[in-house]
Amino acid sequence: PAPKRGEIVRQIGDALRQKIKVLGSLVSLEMGKIFVEGVGEVQEYVDVCDYAVGLSRMIGGPVLPSERPGHALIEQWNPVGLVGIITAFNFPVAVYGWNSAIAMICGNACLWKGAPTTSLISVAVTKIIAKVLEDNKVPGAICSLVCGGADIGTAMARDERMDLLSFTGSTKVGKQVALMVQERFGRSLLELGGNNAIIVFEDADLNLVIPSALFAAVGTAGQRCTTARRLFLHESIHDEVVAKLAKAYAQVRIGDPWDSDTLYGPLHTKEAVKMFLDAVEQAKQQGGYVVYGGKVINRPGNYVEPTIVTGLPHNAPIVHTETFAPILYVLKFKEEEEVFAWNNEVKQGLSSSIFTKDLGRIFRWLGPKGSDCGIVNVNIPTSGAEIGGAFGGEKHTGGGRESGSDSWKLYMRRST
Repeated sequence: PAPKRGEIVRQIGDALRQKIKVLGSLVSLEMGKIFVEGVGEVQEYVDVCDYAVGLSRMIGGPVLPSERPGHALIEQWNPVGLVGIITAFNFPVAVYGWNSAIAMICGNACLWKGAPTTSLISVAVTKIIAKVLEDNKVPGAICSLVCGGADIGTAMARDERMDLLSFTGSTKVGKQVALMVQERFGRSLLELGGNNAIIVFEDADLNLVIPSALFAAVGTAGQRCTTARRLFLHESIHDEVVAKLAKAYAQVRIGDPWDSDTLYGPLHTKEAVKMFLDAVEQAKQQGGYVVYGGKVINRPGNYVEPTIVTGLPHNAPIVHTETFAPILYVLKFKEEEEVFAWNNEVKQGLSSSIFTKDLGRIFRWLGPKGSDCGIVNVNIPTSGAEIGGAFGGEKHTGGGRESGSDSWKLYMRRST
């Protein structure tokens, strides 16, 4: 029964809670994010376990009036069966947590393929889960792990025994996965790229804007799918905000991710460093001006300077490209209507933010002519997500939803 499954998921959350610091250290070691972010990521798995426990007692379909005398229409929700979960390097624990905790209380088995570069944390988490399952006299293999590269992912996408495939990664690979799954009329849940914008109007509280933009653009060294990559500033405040933001960037403490003073660690791979340099060069060629950063830092590891680029047009090719690195393109605007359109003109539709005190504008932003993203923020940055809401985006972000609200329905099938 679902509440019994919820009790097992509660125990999984407790087991992770007991090892949260050592798991956070392992995330930091393998991925490169700072220690507090590593711990925070494991905490997110713990939190979604707590959420799933309550959800396990609330899953249900309506009983509807039937036109046939003496009959009722009932919507019965059943498990899909086997859920394949392919996660990315940048959130090697949290994304699996969102999927597995909900999938388990829905009654599914899980097969996880983590990123090849974060295998240790995948193994550690799987062993913790398996022990809890076995302590409850159910097979540890209910949550299985496979380590490997793209060949494993391809096999999972093509395998008809995979009732749902949840994929988190780039739009390019996600498209290939979607086509393979669709070819066999399978079911997929896609969480792909984001080219997220923060829009700052002239009436915004700049004391809120500066730390928000800094955190959204620089946090996790720009390697979140919700990282702010575009910052639209009203022309009347553009120069002031750029000056303040550059000053704030200069105070970011860069160093060893395990050091408690560090706010900003390295990029994940050498390839990421090359992508960063290529993007900075393209930005310059397309008319951009680097007002802060733009270079590799001379120290061991994949460290680059957090970077601010100004002077580009809103539709410059590099501005429309998601580079998984800490580069923020700062762009000027005049009118609300044009900047809402610019927010929406990129291929992805994950996260978006505005900073304003105008209530009418806020409701226009949330409405049908506002942001076309899956996550629409007001006076908070683009990064981060609350587990109680459905997480995901539109267009080339894939349309999938994970975590809260009614996302559980994706892990079940409906019988009427």
